[in-house]
Amino acid sequence: MTSTKTVCISGTDRGIGLALTHQLLDAGYTVFAGGIVPDNEWLKQLQVQFPEQLHVITLDVGSDQSVREAAAFIESKTDKLDLLINNAAILGDTLATVEDTIDFDEVQRVYNITAVGAIRLSNALIGPIMNGGKLIVNISSEAGSIGNNQREAWFGYCMAKTALNMGSSLIHNTIRKQGGRVLLLHPGWVKTFMHGAWSDKGTHTPEEAAVHIWNRIEALKDLQREQPIYVEADTGEELPW
Repeated sequence: MTSTKTVCISGTDRGIGLALTHQLLDAGYTVFAGGIVPDNEWLKQLQVQFPEQLHVITLDVGSDQSVREAAAFIESKTDKLDLLINNAAILGDTLATVEDTIDFDEVQRVYNITAVGAIRLSNALIGPIMNGGKLIVNISSEAGSIGNNQREAWFGYCMAKTALNMGSSLIHNTIRKQGGRVLLLHPGWVKTFMHGAWSDKGTHTPEEAAVHIWNRIEALKDLQREQPIYVEADTGEELPW
């Protein structure tokens, strides 16, 4: 059983998840990095650099079996997690409005991965989480805020992030009785691969976003409230539900 601080991060193939993995390895954490790309070259390079700290897991948060297998591997290595960061998400179509043809199979896939995936992984790892730091960080989005919504499209992603927020609240209501917390972070406008190819549109690089996320976690990790804290990672401004 490891005695160092431990974290599980999903969605580590690239972008924010990969940047967070590197950042937490540098901070001395043992990192269980879960992604769907086999033999990921970036993670393989990090394994060479951090052979004792980094455990790379094949993890599809949209699959019950994959999540169970990942959780079993983690529990074979440690009985506690100081932190779970649910970062895995897919974007889906951002153009179709209710007047257009909507791919509902894709909407359900986005929902399964982007919303249910975080709940699925939290459920599988709740034992080590509550035996450790009792903290779950869900990477949400301003796109999940009903109070802020001005969009006419993004059905899968917006609905999934709103559902993620509700799922986070349900988990928080249970674990806060034992001192647990769920923190919801919007990473800001990030340059990303989520559109299927690299998009340079955005305010922050993934590395900058990862720094903002970690700084916000450090600032808020011990704060206990009735509901999860839902904030912008870069500004610290709270978002309306």
